[in-house]
Amino acid sequence: MAASTSKVSNSSRSNGAAPPADPARPAAENALGANPVVGMTREDLLDAVSRLLRLLSLNPLTVARHEWRFARELVAILAGRSRIEPEAGDRRFQHAIWQRSGYYRRLMQTYLAWSRSLVDILESIDADDEDMERARFVLNQVLAAAAPVNNPFGNPGFLDNARRTRGLSMVRGLRNLARDLASNGGMPSQVDPRPFQVGRNLANTRGAVVFRNAVCEVIQYVPTTAEVDAIPVVLIPPQINKYYIVDLNEDKSFVRFAVDHGQPMFVLSWRNPTAAQREWGMDTYVSAAKEAIDAVLEITGAPSAKVMAACAGGFTAAVLLAHMVAAGEGDKIACLTLLVTVLDTRARTLLGLFSSDTAINAAILRSSARGVLDGAEMARAFAWLRPEDLVWNFVANNYVMGNDPPAFDVLYWNNDTTRLPARFHADLLNLFRDNPLLRPGSLKLLGTPIDLSQVTCDVFIIAGETDHITPWQACYRSTQLFGGDVRFVLSSSGHIQSIVNPPTNTRARYFTNDDYDQDAGNWLAGAQANKGSWWIPWLDWVRGHGGATAAAPTALGSRNYPPADPAPGRYVFQK
Repeated sequence: MAASTSKVSNSSRSNGAAPPADPARPAAENALGANPVVGMTREDLLDAVSRLLRLLSLNPLTVARHEWRFARELVAILAGRSRIEPEAGDRRFQHAIWQRSGYYRRLMQTYLAWSRSLVDILESIDADDEDMERARFVLNQVLAAAAPVNNPFGNPGFLDNARRTRGLSMVRGLRNLARDLASNGGMPSQVDPRPFQVGRNLANTRGAVVFRNAVCEVIQYVPTTAEVDAIPVVLIPPQINKYYIVDLNEDKSFVRFAVDHGQPMFVLSWRNPTAAQREWGMDTYVSAAKEAIDAVLEITGAPSAKVMAACAGGFTAAVLLAHMVAAGEGDKIACLTLLVTVLDTRARTLLGLFSSDTAINAAILRSSARGVLDGAEMARAFAWLRPEDLVWNFVANNYVMGNDPPAFDVLYWNNDTTRLPARFHADLLNLFRDNPLLRPGSLKLLGTPIDLSQVTCDVFIIAGETDHITPWQACYRSTQLFGGDVRFVLSSSGHIQSIVNPPTNTRARYFTNDDYDQDAGNWLAGAQANKGSWWIPWLDWVRGHGGATAAAPTALGSRNYPPADPAPGRYVFQK
């Protein structure tokens, strides 16, 4: 979290500036609501507040020492002698008036000094990890909310905009607030959806649906090279979002990149379930994915497929492979790629921090009563993990400045939400709580025991350096679970931007280290930093599992699976 270091974190929140550089994370929810994904309840949040207050009350000398330092700094600020400055890149304080105006400069310095004193107090306290992490969570919420740019009297851009627009920006800000109160759960809108249309300027790589069942479609993409690998790639996306994050646009499409480099690409597109599908569980999705892979093998005539999966889809894929091995069908899988996937849930994550048995049971009961976990509600549940970028940035932009939210493709995808069936939601939470993949055979699926150590195909694992949803240290633990050769690559950026990280991104980098017999910290300490995108080493790796090249097909599908709707298919449009 941002408040986990002794300095105030850089914020993407600004006085009318561009959207955050890495905002590809879900939206927000009432801070005192429930987290429907892992079950964060009002009681959990109140407990976190209580822990913070208790830590402070038990350390009065530490508090007094730091507050004395803050008081001295405040005197220097008021006298105009303070040298405190925001961290480089803190977009909240980029407006020139923060340096020119004595009022605004003192306001900025007071906020920074106060924030840093609170962070320093917490970091100076001796407490157990759980107490500390919960306290940091609460403190991060307080610091994010209190930034001066979040209100008209502290945001210098407010007066500039009001003067320039003759007050119209204030009218627009009130209009945006009223609209969000009425239709967005009271939270600021993250994106202007008007410039985007799925199938036109998003998810527009050429292809067709070649398989459809009640749970998913399979899209086959038109090859762009004369020859292709003999072994196709089958990508299983998360059930939590729509598939086209891997086919965002011409510049950011992983699918287009793979096709342009001779990879036969097939991507599953999940149906958006309603309460009528409340009984769909993990076995439903595993069965559907297995059926889809069999269809791909029939279409291509290949003996096996290179499976690729992300996040919750990665969990589905890992369990599927273990089932296929137990069922004697493991030879149908040539290799596995996992993107930002946590399989060992022992690893500490912020989501897990609030996942008590009571909270999880409450979340299961809640979705069971409704039949589904709503996608918009699920999206809101995550935003408070990054309140600076995903809540207050848009409060400042939309309400204080009176601007429209940004037109940003990743945020559009992020807000194009899906639902989870109640049973599948319960399955995920129980798997998260019980962590059965560490105990071979303790989980049974489709009549077979699940043992990842029996999955002996090679595995390529990608994690995000600043991922706050599936932290890379948790993803790294998967290197110890499989029976085959494993390669772990740490990509720059966060949960989504680490995936949408094309070679054209000049800031992209990734870390590699072939020694996995050590913990995550030591692995990173000995890792080599590489410039560029992980897409390139993945391509080299996956080509090594592609068999001989073959002439690209001249038509999509097959006699048994003729092409139907053009990409992006039907299911992606379901609301």
